Amino acid sequence: MEQKKQQQDENYKSKSIHDILPLELIHIILLRVPLKHLGRLKCVSKLWNTLISDPHFAESHVHLSAAPTHVCLFINEYSQAFSVDIDAVFDGYKHATAIKEVSLPFKTKTHYNFEVMCSCRGFVLLHRAPHFFVVWNPVTRSSKRVSYSHIVSRCNRKCFMFPGSAILYGFGYDASQDDYLVVVASRDMHDQEHFDCLSFKTNSWINLDSALSKPLGRSNWESRGFFLNGAIHWSSRTLKVRDYSILIFDLKERSFSTISMPEQVMGYLDPTYLVLLGGCLALYSYRTKGNKTNIWVMKEYKVHSSWTFYEISRGQSEPLCISNESYIEPFCISNESHQNQKDVKQRKRTRSE
Repeated sequence: MEQKKQQQDENYKSKSIHDILPLELIHIILLRVPLKHLGRLKCVSKLWNTLISDPHFAESHVHLSAAPTHVCLFINEYSQAFSVDIDAVFDGYKHATAIKEVSLPFKTKTHYNFEVMCSCRGFVLLHRAPHFFVVWNPVTRSSKRVSYSHIVSRCNRKCFMFPGSAILYGFGYDASQDDYLVVVASRDMHDQEHFDCLSFKTNSWINLDSALSKPLGRSNWESRGFFLNGAIHWSSRTLKVRDYSILIFDLKERSFSTISMPEQVMGYLDPTYLVLLGGCLALYSYRTKGNKTNIWVMKEYKVHSSWTFYEISRGQSEPLCISNESYIEPFCISNESHQNQKDVKQRKRTRSE
């Protein structure tokens, strides 16, 4: 009897996890694994690698994520990429593991540099000179390269340099079509404005010039867009225009609209920039007078009265995210960065106006 039981134990131990658990259950378990651990789990078996690398898995994982992760991606001049876990940076016990090198989806020994343009739902939009976009999933390591040479052909090839020559650009997700889109507004050699949309579902460019009901202007808007609530957003360059507003392009309706910035921003002599904080639209501006950074967060989307004011004193800072403890975590540019980080961690600086 004892020998039979021992034999059963040995047989049980010799079985792999695939023999014990059904594939559907393994899939469900992997969907609930934190994003930062999925890369290592791909090495467990060929089956797990296939499951995690599937684009549909990445999409499902985004929907099931319980809490957002605050990770920044940096590429240096040598085409080396690093991910930085912002929450870990501000955690004294985890800062040693906050920075990790990431394998890029292309050969690094190249004449052309790569730039991080923007991100959407776990995917990163990269740019490679002269005329290519690369959409990359750092978790599954899958990527896709797309040319925008047709935009360049409308312009003076010697002068067009992305992203500087683009009026607007952005990367977003149209839930109604289950499609990831890249949009680019540009000007041709005859000074006519064009609006193009790249659909990854159809792998083709779509002309949306009809969406431009009025001219965008040569330098009225910050060119980089931010995706939120099914739309891409751009802020006006407050030193260039009288209309202090945020431009919105709805990916489902294929139409533009605007919302107003807070009244306190109007008349600012210092530039004001758009970011996303805690799943909300936000603006920030460094005030040389007083050596402080002012931040406004729109707590309710498109509700003007929900703009909430924050302040980070002692230096120039760029807000990165709102941490799990509801602190605004800044990237500090001045020499007083250590004090900045300490102040923000100690107390939440809020003042509604």
